Amino acid sequence: MRRAILGATLAASLLVIGGCVSNDPLAQDVTNTNFTSADGTVTEVAPANRGESVSFESSDMTDGSAVSAQDYRGSVLVVNFWYAACPPCRAEAPDLAELATIYADKGVRFLGVNVYDNASGAQSFEKTFDIPYPSALDADTGELRLAFAGNLPPSGIPTTLIVDRDGRVAARVLGFIYDRSMFEDMLDRVVAEVTS
Repeated sequence: MRRAILGATLAASLLVIGGCVSNDPLAQDVTNTNFTSADGTVTEVAPANRGESVSFESSDMTDGSAVSAQDYRGSVLVVNFWYAACPPCRAEAPDLAELATIYADKGVRFLGVNVYDNASGAQSFEKTFDIPYPSALDADTGELRLAFAGNLPPSGIPTTLIVDRDGRVAARVLGFIYDRSMFEDMLDRVVAEVTS
């Protein structure tokens, strides 16, 4: 019963938010099942209980420049796993783009990880939603998904992780970010942490 209510609430949220994302038919089509569904579970990990620092290397899909975990050490990092035809990914893209701009002054950086598309499809998505942060392609190798497969893996699409300044996963939203204020609260808590 509780699961049915949660599912109905999530579906209603997707419909409302999907309607706010311009006239994007894919974002509005929440009945499309051509994506790996996630249940919206939100998990936060206290600093003392976080796993090891995540290590990864990849390249920015736009210009081919190197992207590595070391580039983000000392900054809070938001990592969003997505692909272009995923309706929830399209629905949350405007919020993530706006949050990246708002939180830049707080030392928060964003990284997208495209898990399915080729470069031109992924770049088209980024232009459509005016994504201001880099993304790496992970469709062929799965190396970035594997790098984050520790305590809180990206086991559904979309998945959004908050990584602390030491490179440890501090929080995960497994699925669509249906409550932006809740996500901002989680992000604010990690930003407020004092590093050792």
